[in-house]
Amino acid sequence: MALIFESIQTDGIAQVSYLLGDDAEGTAAVFDPRPDVDCYLQLAREKQVSITHIFETHIHVDFVSGARELCTRAESAKIYLSHEGGARYGFEHEGVADGDVFELGSALITARHTPGHSPEHMAYLLSEKDHPEAPWGVLTGDSLFVSSAGRPDLLGRSREKELAEQLFHTLHDFYLKLDDGVIIYPTHAQGSPCGEDIGDRLRSTIGYERRFNAFLQFDNAESFIKHALAGASPIPTYYPLMKTLNTKGPMVLGNLPPVRGLPPKFFQEAAQDHNNVLIDTRMMLAFGGGHIKGALSIGGLPILSIWAGWLLDPGQPILLVLESDDTLEAIVRYFVRTGYTKFAGYLVGGMKAWNNAGLPLESVGQKTVHEVQAAGKELQILDVRAPAEWKDGHIPNARHVFLGELREHLGALDKDKPTAVYCDSGYRASIATSILQQHGFGNVCNIPGSWQAWKNAGFPVERESEKK
Repeated sequence: MALIFESIQTDGIAQVSYLLGDDAEGTAAVFDPRPDVDCYLQLAREKQVSITHIFETHIHVDFVSGARELCTRAESAKIYLSHEGGARYGFEHEGVADGDVFELGSALITARHTPGHSPEHMAYLLSEKDHPEAPWGVLTGDSLFVSSAGRPDLLGRSREKELAEQLFHTLHDFYLKLDDGVIIYPTHAQGSPCGEDIGDRLRSTIGYERRFNAFLQFDNAESFIKHALAGASPIPTYYPLMKTLNTKGPMVLGNLPPVRGLPPKFFQEAAQDHNNVLIDTRMMLAFGGGHIKGALSIGGLPILSIWAGWLLDPGQPILLVLESDDTLEAIVRYFVRTGYTKFAGYLVGGMKAWNNAGLPLESVGQKTVHEVQAAGKELQILDVRAPAEWKDGHIPNARHVFLGELREHLGALDKDKPTAVYCDSGYRASIATSILQQHGFGNVCNIPGSWQAWKNAGFPVERESEKK
């Protein structure tokens, strides 16, 4: 008989949840579940345990909590949520306060209030019953990451300094007092907008972070606050919606939402209904070669979850163009993770069926970095990467508009000038060109390979610091 401890990584939203169980007792707890909960139920079956406890480290703002969904599907489970910081919720649960201890077979789970990323944030120390004074691990949620720490600015400017100071004390008065050998298990990995420059490992130790994590090198709150709030990346527009949804309690779906298949003529009619939003999930070159007029290009990778959150209204039904019909379930999962559950249908047979039906197409041109370099100032070059990426280096004479804010800044661009768009590799550039097309930019193109191709070709790089 043995302790069970498994991590479940969700790409795209860069989220990590955990299953802790005791196979002698046959019970298990899940921490910070995502909304498509089949993975936890399957893992529990494989390990021959029953999920009895569902813990949340805090009110998530970057993905839909799966706590209610999992509680409904695992009938013997209860949800445990922090009541610290005055947090209250709109659904049934058990309250958790600082110092509460839970037994799970041979394991002890101790709740510790760790505010800063959010007021109610809770970490969970993991120890053995025989050695309760010596935790072997800590589930840090969004308070401490590998090489980083949680953002304290997500509740707005009015509270960011207060939360940053709380985060300083969380790191110094709690985490840095733990033994070096304690393993940290965060809720997010590299790529999450919930922390700046999160490391590429899924776990670390207190000792390693004590030595190398920049957020743990400050001995006073004032300097820490300046560091924590300096150069923060843009806050995704969907974060406030996620916080409200997860506080109130997400709707229990019971399964993935159904999506009806529509043959080309019916799909065309649905696409002409302005109540629906048309999303083409094929990748950049396929979309560029031919797509349905008005489609928004969001390629079918896990990061679709984040860009759907930035760009779409969750109340608007979604029409899907797929790479192939058998990708439907995976694509729907990506949408569900950030709150998109309304679907108007998908194009049966994909663009092959559309083409065979003789229906109209639009296209997006492609320019290599060599063609862009040769064109010089004849092109309006648009960089849609994040601000930190732009500052680190960009194509000379490029304009910078972050993709998540592109719709609000279209007026700063020249509609009549040929426009070439780039990001890091091309994924975000394809989204941007589709937005430009929707708003009447008639001569736009992608730059395949984008910034990576530009650098690898050895072309000049411009930096903001060098222009001053």
